[in-house]
Amino acid sequence: MSDPHTSDARDALGIARSVAAEAGALLRGASASEIRTKSTFKDLVTEWDTRIEELIVNRLGKHTPDVPVLGEEGGAVGAGAADREGDRWVVDPIDGTVNFAHGLPWFGICVSLERRGEPIAGVVAAPGLGWEFYGSVGGGAFKDGERLAVSQTENVDQALLCTGFPYDRATAVDNNFAEWEHFQRQAGACRRFGAASLDLCLTAWGRFDGYWERRLQPWDLSAGALLVREAGGRVTSLTGGEFSTDSGEALASNGKIHAAMVAGLAHVAAAGASP
Repeated sequence: MSDPHTSDARDALGIARSVAAEAGALLRGASASEIRTKSTFKDLVTEWDTRIEELIVNRLGKHTPDVPVLGEEGGAVGAGAADREGDRWVVDPIDGTVNFAHGLPWFGICVSLERRGEPIAGVVAAPGLGWEFYGSVGGGAFKDGERLAVSQTENVDQALLCTGFPYDRATAVDNNFAEWEHFQRQAGACRRFGAASLDLCLTAWGRFDGYWERRLQPWDLSAGALLVREAGGRVTSLTGGEFSTDSGEALASNGKIHAAMVAGLAHVAAAGASP
């Protein structure tokens, strides 16, 4: 693929949407019959995680055989998938596996193309909800054909925020509990739904005003971060610095409350509650 012109990103988006739609059709109505654990007993994986990722990797390989794929279950497929040079597809077959395993429809299929570490096209399909979020750099963000725009909320005390917690939250120091408590006191309200990609999509859609989380992976962040930006929002590190999908953290907002959220997280960090 050539330089990331808008037309190039649109081509990649067409591939991503087609592949995600096929995966979503397979997953729609499915239920988990085989549930295993990964790093902790709370970090689940089902037979569908593996099956969907294999399907997506196979289809992407046929469309773009020279572009490596970084997936949650299979790791790096192809030279260069694990670094930030050139192009790479980033795939999460089921973001929100715990929800899926318990029969909750709040989960997403994520397919994103990154160029030199920056997402240029991405889709998050939520087959259990009948939603499709998608966008490309310079081309806007959309949900089911509707152009997305972030909210206009100007103050944190009126904002609806969302976040998530790591699987080892019972023992980890950086478990996000102190940040959660801070914003529960300061914000209009806070929610935790269990799928980072959809949290970002709903921020792009204007349903959430802001989102923060750490201890994530590129496949959790890539597509959703692109959509927030294309919807007019802002995505940074938790300290307000440059965002990277490989950093494992993100602060996303409508832009209007971003500085206040950075300040809130800095206040918690200064109190020594989180590294």
